Amino acid sequence: MKTVILASTSRTRISLLMAAGVPIEAFPPGVDEEAVKQALRGEGASPEAAAEALAELKATRLSRRWPEALVLGADQMLECENRWFDKPADPEAARRQLLDLRGRRHRLVSSVVLMQNGVRLWHHTAGATLTMRPFSEAFLETYLEKAGPAILTSVGAYQLEGLGSQLFSSIDGDHFTILGLPLLPLLDILRHHGVILT
Repeated sequence: MKTVILASTSRTRISLLMAAGVPIEAFPPGVDEEAVKQALRGEGASPEAAAEALAELKATRLSRRWPEALVLGADQMLECENRWFDKPADPEAARRQLLDLRGRRHRLVSSVVLMQNGVRLWHHTAGATLTMRPFSEAFLETYLEKAGPAILTSVGAYQLEGLGSQLFSSIDGDHFTILGLPLLPLLDILRHHGVILT
């Protein structure tokens, strides 16, 4: 089987792909995501366009290093009431983000790009809508303490596959998209390229 290069060190994405039987090697793409996001926001880009542009930029960087390989780039954006959220820098930033999202609906947009020889072969962008319940201050304190440093690794300061599920009253969208990788369409294109069996 062909090995795919993943332009990401996201533990969640690596775990999803490995659990799905995709042979991967993961490397950091070396992209200043914050600077790119600021530039895209200044240009009036939508969260979908920003996620796709970042995913493509990451894949492009590693496609230059391994031109013959199939390279995957992925990115996720969180948008709430026209505001973009990033991974929190510290527990206090996580607290502020969760208070800003409390009782509101927000969108997660995940995009993935497949490249080879610096050429984009395929891309897919999908979104999900999540409604965070109006949780109490006591719950927030307990959540921050129990969830620990893991909340700093995800946009929005939560991981739906764990304790973060208690933050929500409703979710509308694909589970894998919420985790940051539209996995089913990706598996389909990887079958087409002979990475996994048809």
